[in-house]
Order: sequence, then structure tokens, then C-alpha cells
Amino acid sequence: MNRDKTWLLPEGIDELLPARARSLEALRRTLLDVYTGWGYQLVMTPFIEFLESLLTGTGRDLELQTFKLTDQVSGRQLGVRADITPQAARIDAHRLRHDAPTRLCYIGSVVRTRAEGLSGSRSPLQIGAELYGHAGVASDVEVLCLMLETLRVAGLDDVYLDLGHVGVYRSLASAAGLSADQEAELFDALQRKATAEIDALVEGFGVADDMQRMLRALATLNGDEDVLARAREVLAAAPVDVAAAIDYVEAVAAQLRRYLPDVPVHVDLAELRAYHYQTGIVFAAFVPGEGQEVARGGRYDQIGEVFGRARPATGFSADLKTLMRLGSHEPQTLDGAILAPADDDSALQSRIEALRAAGSVVIRELPGQSGEPAQMGCAYRLHKRGEDWDLVPL
Repeated sequence: MNRDKTWLLPEGIDELLPARARSLEALRRTLLDVYTGWGYQLVMTPFIEFLESLLTGTGRDLELQTFKLTDQVSGRQLGVRADITPQAARIDAHRLRHDAPTRLCYIGSVVRTRAEGLSGSRSPLQIGAELYGHAGVASDVEVLCLMLETLRVAGLDDVYLDLGHVGVYRSLASAAGLSADQEAELFDALQRKATAEIDALVEGFGVADDMQRMLRALATLNGDEDVLARAREVLAAAPVDVAAAIDYVEAVAAQLRRYLPDVPVHVDLAELRAYHYQTGIVFAAFVPGEGQEVARGGRYDQIGEVFGRARPATGFSADLKTLMRLGSHEPQTLDGAILAPADDDSALQSRIEALRAAGSVVIRELPGQSGEPAQMGCAYRLHKRGEDWDLVPL
């Protein structure tokens, strides 16, 4: 690389300068305190680990997003984490092994081979929470409420929620006898709401007329909660699992409405985020002007099975950098810091310690340093008067 380009970062990899980093850290601490108040305990997972553990149960989507390398010690393949959710599931299943419901939260950098979303970042700071050991509407609603509380604390306004259920498409695809390739092809078209493509695919599958009609209808089953009644009519000939999934979405929406009546809820039965490892309800939060979700989650009951213990599981995650950007958090500078002279006086050292203990920022001047104190965020100086050191404005 040309020497004058050594400062460049890879595409999609970013860094934060002091003021933004300070704001991000303040938001991180606030949110972790919120999670603690809800009973969610912090875990810290490894940034890199054996590939088979990292990708277990997550499907091909995450595999394509994972950087891979060879461990020079064991000779085995390693992966750099692209999602912390499977790691948290391993901790619950293998390390904790509690019988009671377990609530875990996490925050950490992840690295992905390709950018996701409009921000173009390949290095999100993933924050999230997971609830293990309970299957039912109550745990899904708790996680949904915590996700929405996260967005509120981060300063996001006008949030609306998308609800879906992967069981609807999964049951229809199974009943239609679709091959893995056919299921994946139709899945892709449904995510894009490409109706003409969906019609052509379904017709080419050679399935019964009723099944064709129901598969085509999936892309249209979105709107307010009234769409659930229409879904029951349109999908009346579907397997019983489909009706159960629709009932479940309705129950979650109803309970959520009791807790958070002002949050707009949108239903989309073709919403299939993380389809390959989600097992039930899926949800995503959006804000005006942002084309991608700002937080997402759902139920993934089987992910812990390969670690020796399959427990019901539900959770959500978000990118803290995105939350800070959309929440319009002002950069936090060190304006108002106190400059202490380069002096070995013991009374000065005691004064510095007392000021720092009281929460003030005190910066020691270095002998012969250049530049103005204001460049370091200093607004005051410690000045000796008699035996005392007083604060004076700069």
C-alpha cells in the first residue's frame, strides 16, 4: 500500500473518535443497567472460537457472514464471531444448565464478511438479551418489551413493530413437498415481495391448486392486526400448525397492546428474518426514514440441542452504533476539564485526587508540552495561592 494511504480502513470497518466513543460508552452503560434491572445477567463471549461451535444450528446465512482462519495451535478451523446469539445459547445449555428461566444479556463487536443494512457497516457493536427456559407468549412479550425499552432509552422515536411467524411458511412448504432448493428459491422471492416471480415459481412447482393459492397469498398477508382474520380465511386449508401460528401471533399482539398500547404493530406472515434457525415468532423494529430494521429477534427453541440441552429460547439484538446514530446523541467532549500544572507539590496531588473522586476531569500538564489547554478540553486551571490550590478559569 502506498505510504500515504496507510490510514485507510477496509470497506465497512469503522472507528470512533473520542467524543463519539464517549457517547457510545455512556449509552452502553445505561442499557446494561436497564437489563440488570430486568434480571438479565451480562455474559462476555470469545471473539474467536472453533468454527463448528460458532455456526452450530444457525444455518448457511451466518456461515457466509463469518470470517474463517486456521488455528496454528490445533490445526482446526476458527471463526470470528458474526453473531453473539449462538454463543449465549451455548453458555445457557452447556455452562449454566439451570432449570429455572435464565436471562442473559451481552454486548460486543462482531465482524461480518459483508455489510448489512443501509449503514454499510461490517463491524456492528451487537447488544442484545436472551431468555431461556420458557416456551410461551409471556416470555416472547417480555423480550419484545425489553427491545422496545432499549430503543426508548436510546432515544428513538416513532418506533413501529413487525410481527411474523416462521411456522406459517415452514408448514406450507412442508405440506407442499417442496425440495430444499425450491423452498430456498421461494423464500428469497417472498423476502422481496416479488409477486410475479412468486407466481411463476409456484406454478412451476406443480403442487395442488389450493396449495398454489396459499403460497401465492403469503406475500399479501401483511398489514395491521386485521390481516390475521384474513389469513385464517385464505389459509383455511393449510395444516393445523399454520392456524396455531396465526393464533400465537394474535396472542402476542394482544398482550403487547396491553403493556404498550401506543406502539404501532404491523403483521407480516411472510416476514422470515433468520428463518434458518428461528422456530416461531419473529419480530423487527423500524423507525421512519430507515429502510432496515433497527432491532430484531424471535424464538429459536432448538439452538441449544447440539450443546447437550435444548431449551426454549427467545431474544433480540441490535447494533449499538446504529442506535446511537439514530438517537441523535450529541458527542460528549471533555469540555470543562481542569488542567493541573507539572508540579510535584503534595498539596497539589491531594487536590487532584479530591477533584477526581468528586467526578471532575483533571489532566496533568506535561513538562514542555505544546498546544493550547482548550485542545485538551480544559476550561480551568489549578493555581497556587499561598498553601492552597484554587480553580481559576482559563
